[in-house]
Amino acid sequence: MASPEQKGLVPFTRESLELMKQHIAKKHSEEQRDLKPNTDLEVGKELPFVYGNLSRGMVLEPLEDVDPYYKNKNTFMVLNKSRTIFRFSATWCTLSPFNSARRTTIKILVHPFFRLFILISVLIDCIFMSMTEMPKWGPAIQNILLGIYTFEILVKLIARGIWAEPFYFFGDPWNWLDFSVTLFEHIARYLLLNSNTIIFSISRSLRILKIIPLNQGLKSFTGILIHCLKKLTGVISLTLFFLTVFSLIGMGLFMGNLKHKCLRWPQENETATLHNRTENPYYMRETENFYYLEGERYALLCGNRTDAGQCPEGYVCVKAGTNPDYGFTNFDTFGWALLALFRLMTQDYPEALYHQILYASGKVYMIFFVVISFWFAFYIASLFLGILAMSYEEEKQKAAEKAKKIEPKFQQTSKELQEGDKAVETKTTQIEMKKRSPTSMITSLNMLDDATAAIRHEEEPEKSRKRCPLCWHRFAKTFLIWNCSPCWLKLKEFIHMIIMDPFTDLVLTICIILNICFLALECYPMSEETNNVLSIGNLIFIGIFTAEMILKIIAMHPYGYFQVGWNIFDSLIVFHGLAELYLANIHGVALFRTFRVLRIFKLAKYWPTFKILMQILNISLVALKDLVLLLFTFTFFSAVVGLKLFGMSYEACVCNIDKDCRLPRWHMHDFFHSYLNVFRILCGEWIETLWDCFKIAGQFGCIPFYMMVILIGNLLIIYLFLALVSSFSSYNPAATEENDEAKNLQRAVAKIQKRINYLISKIFCKNQNVSKETMDHVNAVYVKENISDHTLSELSNTQEFLKDKEKSSSTEKNTMTENESQSLIPSPSASETVPIASGESDIENLDNKEVQSKSGDGNSKEKVKQSSSSECSTVDIAISEEEEMVYEREKPKHLKNGYRRRSSPGQLSRESKKGRIWQNMRKTCCKIVENSCFKCFIGLVTLLSTGALAFEDIYIDQRKTIKILLEYADMIFTYIFILEMLLKWVAYGFKAYFTNGWYKLDFMVVLVFCLSLIGKSREEFKPLTSIKFLRALRVLSQFERMKVVVRALITTTLPALNVFLVCLLIWLAFSIMGVHLFAGKFYECIDPTSGERFPISEVMNKSQCESLVFNESMPWENAKLNFDNVGNGFLSLLQVATFNGWITIMNSAVDSIGVNRQPNFEENIYMYCYFINFIIIGLFLPLSMLIGVIIANFNMHKIKISTNIFRSLGGSNIFIAVKQKKQSRALRRLLCEDSQKTIRRPGNKFQGFVFDLVTSEVFNAIIMALICFQAITIMIQSDEQSKNMDIALCWINLVLIILYTGECVLKLIAFHCNYFTIGWNIFDFMVVIFSVIELVLPITVGYYLVSPSIMELIRLSRIIHILRPGKGPKVFHDLLLPLMLSVPALLNISLLIFLVMFVYAIFGMYNFAYVKKEAGINDVSNFETFGSSMLCLFQVTIFAGWDGMLNAIFNSKWSDCDPDKINPGTQVRGDCGNPFVGIIYFVSYILISWLIIVNMYIVVVMEFLNIASKKKAKTLSEDDFRKFFQVWKRFDPDRTQYIDSSRLSDFAAALDPPLFMAKPNKGQLIAMDLPMAAGDRIHCLDILLALTKRVMGKDVRTEKMISEMESGFVLANPFKITYEPITTTLKRKQEAVSATIIQRAYKSYRLRQNDKNTSDIHMIDDDKEVQATTEKAYFDKAEEKSTIQSQI
Repeated sequence: MASPEQKGLVPFTRESLELMKQHIAKKHSEEQRDLKPNTDLEVGKELPFVYGNLSRGMVLEPLEDVDPYYKNKNTFMVLNKSRTIFRFSATWCTLSPFNSARRTTIKILVHPFFRLFILISVLIDCIFMSMTEMPKWGPAIQNILLGIYTFEILVKLIARGIWAEPFYFFGDPWNWLDFSVTLFEHIARYLLLNSNTIIFSISRSLRILKIIPLNQGLKSFTGILIHCLKKLTGVISLTLFFLTVFSLIGMGLFMGNLKHKCLRWPQENETATLHNRTENPYYMRETENFYYLEGERYALLCGNRTDAGQCPEGYVCVKAGTNPDYGFTNFDTFGWALLALFRLMTQDYPEALYHQILYASGKVYMIFFVVISFWFAFYIASLFLGILAMSYEEEKQKAAEKAKKIEPKFQQTSKELQEGDKAVETKTTQIEMKKRSPTSMITSLNMLDDATAAIRHEEEPEKSRKRCPLCWHRFAKTFLIWNCSPCWLKLKEFIHMIIMDPFTDLVLTICIILNICFLALECYPMSEETNNVLSIGNLIFIGIFTAEMILKIIAMHPYGYFQVGWNIFDSLIVFHGLAELYLANIHGVALFRTFRVLRIFKLAKYWPTFKILMQILNISLVALKDLVLLLFTFTFFSAVVGLKLFGMSYEACVCNIDKDCRLPRWHMHDFFHSYLNVFRILCGEWIETLWDCFKIAGQFGCIPFYMMVILIGNLLIIYLFLALVSSFSSYNPAATEENDEAKNLQRAVAKIQKRINYLISKIFCKNQNVSKETMDHVNAVYVKENISDHTLSELSNTQEFLKDKEKSSSTEKNTMTENESQSLIPSPSASETVPIASGESDIENLDNKEVQSKSGDGNSKEKVKQSSSSECSTVDIAISEEEEMVYEREKPKHLKNGYRRRSSPGQLSRESKKGRIWQNMRKTCCKIVENSCFKCFIGLVTLLSTGALAFEDIYIDQRKTIKILLEYADMIFTYIFILEMLLKWVAYGFKAYFTNGWYKLDFMVVLVFCLSLIGKSREEFKPLTSIKFLRALRVLSQFERMKVVVRALITTTLPALNVFLVCLLIWLAFSIMGVHLFAGKFYECIDPTSGERFPISEVMNKSQCESLVFNESMPWENAKLNFDNVGNGFLSLLQVATFNGWITIMNSAVDSIGVNRQPNFEENIYMYCYFINFIIIGLFLPLSMLIGVIIANFNMHKIKISTNIFRSLGGSNIFIAVKQKKQSRALRRLLCEDSQKTIRRPGNKFQGFVFDLVTSEVFNAIIMALICFQAITIMIQSDEQSKNMDIALCWINLVLIILYTGECVLKLIAFHCNYFTIGWNIFDFMVVIFSVIELVLPITVGYYLVSPSIMELIRLSRIIHILRPGKGPKVFHDLLLPLMLSVPALLNISLLIFLVMFVYAIFGMYNFAYVKKEAGINDVSNFETFGSSMLCLFQVTIFAGWDGMLNAIFNSKWSDCDPDKINPGTQVRGDCGNPFVGIIYFVSYILISWLIIVNMYIVVVMEFLNIASKKKAKTLSEDDFRKFFQVWKRFDPDRTQYIDSSRLSDFAAALDPPLFMAKPNKGQLIAMDLPMAAGDRIHCLDILLALTKRVMGKDVRTEKMISEMESGFVLANPFKITYEPITTTLKRKQEAVSATIIQRAYKSYRLRQNDKNTSDIHMIDDDKEVQATTEKAYFDKAEEKSTIQSQI
């Protein structure tokens, strides 16, 4: 907000210009130089109201700039009617501000209608650019538009001038764009006669971007994103570095491998050698000689390794033909390898490349894909998310700081305005005064009125919205407020009482839920009875909702009814239902039925969570509307550029793509398809359309366009996503305010509970006489405390619901510990073991008399229970209810008063013996189970029992020995776990054991062991063996790292369950809509010979399909994924959401025509809009909701842990255990330490010379250049390169090996044994050894053992020196730091991912091992063995290819599979799948893995934000002090703790920020007044304390920190006190200045004494010189002292 002290606006006159020039001529003071532009007075923003109203004389006229920054910048400003600020230059290269022509152009330029006129012109131009065929009058319109743009440029040139500084025409980059495009269009149209039409069209497409400068919001967001791009330069550089390295690795591993195919063995010449047969080029080129799998386009790949793909009989694996995917997928050159790696990084169709490489090279290279597709892609995505999140947080902080500055000014102004309310009444008088007064008076008078309007607009928005003309008030009062007669008023009151009753809202909620159920019941095929029931139900619900609307209108008046937004929404639903009934018999309005799904959103009125989320979404989208518009503008621009660039090529070269010369589904020949293609690219599916683009337009035209769309589009999407996530991360369910409807719902449920409780008490408690007043009081309290139970609001406040449950349970069992009540979510400080009961020989309390007295003191059974600390006694469990009752009756009376009276000696001795035996037994068992060796043994047995599951694959029956060993091992494992369980029962007691969640899990696993053994012993129980996969879950309870991750996941996700239900409701709406649109329309008639669909010219419907008979009837088949019911719709939407199989689903939808109608190619093309809307509304927005709420829970839990006692052990990461926090601190210290150990320089001259050589920066730069040169030599290699290239590369490698060896020898000479104390040197030494071995291998054994490419990669591994701290770019180290600090948490989460994959892999082996191999299940990805199952699950983890696996599992019919097929080597028959189990299997795994991976991203991104916040905070961390002492070691190698004062400046400049002090810094260091010891030495602690004060300032916190540092340092180094300081730096400087003055004075005195005998004139001259010298010295001294004091 601009300062309100400004008195008003002043016209810009000639006097103003002269005064400005005079100010510029003068020297500016430092304060004026430090001025910055006011953000509220920037160009394009509205002038604040504190400057007053704008009179007609002020609008569109030059005014003096109100921003002090521009007072001396030769500028003036102009305002339009909208108060928008424009600035212009008043200097040279332009006309005078008072020139009439310039004034006219300024008025035109500034006028709002001019901008609106240009915007309309641009939009019209956009419409013409999106047309494939231009109408006849199109060129005339284009000429008119070109004239408009030319006129605009001329107006801007005259108004602004032609210079390239701010506020000139060429000072704005957008003007450069306009000028260039317009100039090029003139040249192309009138000089070149429309040659190069493609370039001309593309240049015209740039005019779409003109929309951005015409909208201030778009322009500001563009500036923000450009600022983000600058911050992303380091990330982009690191990404390119990693992509280059991995591409070179891929070239070394897979070069030429994808050409290996199965070639048919010729039969005619049996005696010919294989070489002669396959060397024939014509034979090799014939593609029919290769082996093809059924339905595959490309030949089967193979490899020479045992784990690679094998050829069938009659075929041999040779290197022949081209690469797959039209030759575009390979690692034969660096460019194609880089494209393949970029594809893997973006995870676009990775399963295809994954299978190709594993077929051609072997399954062992799965490691390569795990590193690239999972870890590398995860890390790069985390980098981008972290940097963009930091940028967004910075923008939020700037906005918050700006709001804080504005708020007090508004409050101050509002107080003044409250006193000036009387001025509003005299407004007419002021208007008259304005007419008579000059301009300055007008402005000052208007200031108060405009400020009043602004404040009232801010404080009373609701009142201003409700303002309307008086006639409408009269109309509303007359016709919309019904107060007719007393009878009507009574009826109204009666209806109001009914409609506002809580039970009415409860009934309406039930009706809404039933209506949702009825909508979800629609399916295909559907019987007439079901259809009639649903139709009648629809009529009933329409009637109910109509009656609700009518009754509410009567009760609230129409005026009051339509004042509520939800009532308007309800009325729209009612009108839609009535219109649907009226139009039911009209053909073509079936689409109208889809709007029934809007009834689902009526539930939001009664569901606070749903309502709050929708409100947050609405507010966020309104705030981000400019960003959304910018994203749409970019997609439109990209679609137009694609249309102009490739549209003609698709038509001309379509035969290169399709044999029938028909355009594919995804092309850019028209705008709609081009837009769809761009949308598909933004969704991450771009590689297949890129291959088509390569075939019709070449590589150099396609790659830049695709990279532009991918990079810029994803930047916009990620920034929008982060903004939405940040909005939803502020969601707090505890602070959710419930509306009247939700409260009514709670009251109704509370009343029902009250009546039920009253009836129960009457039935079962007849003897109790409770007074009515007491019951009413209890019920009132109950309603207040439990009003939210068993209602929909439970879903909106899960945490409070859990707390209520804990409170209620604590009243019944107030002795339950925190560990027991939380089950699987104990507090971080709690132990996983449960102590035995204190009253029953607790080990720690055996001799505690107080505990014993408490355990014996009590009058009832409840008191005895309360004395127990854990309620886990086996005695409590062993006694039955009858025995307890007998025990209570037979207890001696003296027990009621305590154990003060003693029993007989014999009875006491018998009881004490039994008690001691039981106590000793429990002691022993407890010691056993608590023993660390026992825990290690159980953990080892758990791992062995889990690992044994991996051997039970389809080949287990053929391995008899292993099968027998596994059977015996299962028995042994079962007995061990049963024994462990019994020991824990005895040690802890039943109740303690079964109240701990982890022990419950162990008990369940023991049951699984027992059931699996029973299943093996009896044939009828054999299905029980399939649950053996649950045995692996026992690993969770045995390892603390797993427990921590599971607890954290439960803590962060359980509160988000209500948000998940909201997202599920949105999906339900889209699923119901899909059923209405596509149910029964995905059926098609298939030709069984070719497997393709019959064209519609041959088959039009189902009856014609069934009538076709050749050898058999044609199948009328349905798509496996369809929308025939809501369940299938959910599964289809899940595939669309994961972008797996979504193209097939969209193709079926787009081709659909009607029920029992044969689909046709793109007959219903606009059905693409349904899927686009789902991806935006049903995927993007709910995903941001869910992740935002998870982050909110993550931060809340992190704050709780950070306040825990364990915070001192290192960090507050919720995914690491307590022991790991110490390791995390050690890792942080290791990353911050200097990896280069200081090695003393040798005394020998030769060794010293070598030492200086190898430690110089030039030497290291040369070595890095050699490493990069070696990388370049690998880049230029190709698969089938010439022999000359091989020879040249061989010589280059030889020279590099010699140079690397020489470097190693020189360092050994210089460092001696210290060479091997540095890890990097050891690494370099090993590389040299392997390089020398590479030279020896061809001479001895050849390349049979190790490939030469592998040896090249070993040498290339030295390139990681670039990432070495202190050697490579610092930005790389800063980007790697968050990942390294997150490694402990990521390892824990990775262990959990591996366990989940293990469990699901075992389950897949048991259920899908024999599924027919087709679609996604093949020889590489299947469930036959454990390794193959893990390969499949890795694909599903990265959401790749799971749709193909599910399609194979869907084969459950006779037509698709053979249930009686004999599988060799096993007794299992059939190759059919189980669709139901398959759906549950994949859906559950996708949800669990997605949840875990999201938390991985959150961990790394939060670490980014944590590091950024620490850097911004004005504080010092332990790492900063550690870096200080690391630099100190270099300046003080002898560890004297002192350095010479002359080296202080270099030392301060060598430090890292924030302690860093750039040179020149001597004046600042002197001003610190550092103590100095004898010999002008300064102690390290004094320097550190001074720098700390400089960074943190002087406050109480700093003084406390400094005192702690001093005390800690003195304790660690007590000898420091022996060196007392004798002076300070400031005193020493003053002494030096004083000595200089004395020396100069003495020198002048000596000169005067030596020149006594000279002439008087010379004496006078000498005296003047001495005086001048003295005065100069004096002034030098004074100036230096003033400088020092100012610095102090």
